[in-house]
Amino acid sequence: MRNRSIASTCAVVAVAILAVPWGARSVQAQAPGAAYSLPRTADGRPDLQGIWQALNTAVWNIQDHNAAPGVPAGLGVVVGNDLPYLPAALEQRQENFRNRATGDPEAKCFMVGVPRLMYMPYPLQIVQSPQLVSVLSEYAHAVRYIRLQGAHPRAGEWYLGDSRGRWEGDTLVVDVTNFVDGIWFDRSGNFHSDGLHVVERFTRTGPDHLLYEATIEDPKTFSKPWKMSMPLYRRKEPNLRVLEYECYTFFTQGGSTR
Repeated sequence: MRNRSIASTCAVVAVAILAVPWGARSVQAQAPGAAYSLPRTADGRPDLQGIWQALNTAVWNIQDHNAAPGVPAGLGVVVGNDLPYLPAALEQRQENFRNRATGDPEAKCFMVGVPRLMYMPYPLQIVQSPQLVSVLSEYAHAVRYIRLQGAHPRAGEWYLGDSRGRWEGDTLVVDVTNFVDGIWFDRSGNFHSDGLHVVERFTRTGPDHLLYEATIEDPKTFSKPWKMSMPLYRRKEPNLRVLEYECYTFFTQGGSTR
């Protein structure tokens, strides 16, 4: 049922994408050596539209990590490389690591959360309007709606949370809350509770670079807020588009698949 709902949502958003004038989505040419000129939409806001992708190893581990079977070595995206877990939460993180092959919600084809969706190893497309910024990920047809008006609902929990954005100068700031419990930040067992609160910042820094920052606050899991930071890179292949990626897993009980 969840996959059908997501697929239907993607179809609606796809219609909206086709309605956006191509000139608003195209890459603006920049003369070599010229000072960067921030592209803007018709309403004067920075144009964040395009197909972007993180090129790091955060999906395996958001902290610095060595190579292991099936895991490439990588530099972390956590500022300072320290995660201030509370003692009980640290024990849970260690248990998660021991059971990472099967315990990761991604391994069960559950929807990953925010900010993890932003650094999954798949492209994502950003589409803008004056009232809404949509993020369409290739991973499992995931769609985020960042509403630029209104408040968070008082009730309700979602894998991707509820996103409310505002512009601070040329940076899109997004407040995300109302998460479900038990979602992981990566495949190594770093996790959060349903008390997660994320503040994201999207800033164009060049024709093909978008700085993504996320401040994490979760008093049930961490003793203080912490931050991750990474560039997203524009994909520029001819005829590029976000394609379908269906996630399937096998459950031994009953031999059913989904």
